[in-house]
Amino acid sequence: MTTSDIDASVTAELNRLRESIDNIDAAVVHMLAERFKATQQVGHLKAAHHLPPADPAREARQIARLRQLAESAKLDPAFAEKLLNFIVAEVIRHHERIAEESGDSPATGA
Repeated sequence: MTTSDIDASVTAELNRLRESIDNIDAAVVHMLAERFKATQQVGHLKAAHHLPPADPAREARQIARLRQLAESAKLDPAFAEKLLNFIVAEVIRHHERIAEESGDSPATGA
């Protein structure tokens, strides 16, 4: 079946749904950008005060919180946890880089 074989009303509905998905994707990207701006500030604050890049206790609280939010939103909590773990790993990588650039690398013992 080719797209020309699909009923025009189905094509219109498909396009409407895809447009909505595209808008949501754009919002997610912008929200992630804002989140990373905030976590960059956290990274600079941690580096300035010689705090470790990772905070396992906070991460555990965030995972529990996000899983609960996901359940309430009818989203698979395991998926939400995987997404947060991916984001947190990137944030920690950023924090490590910020610490290294400020001379407070864990490798230097500072």
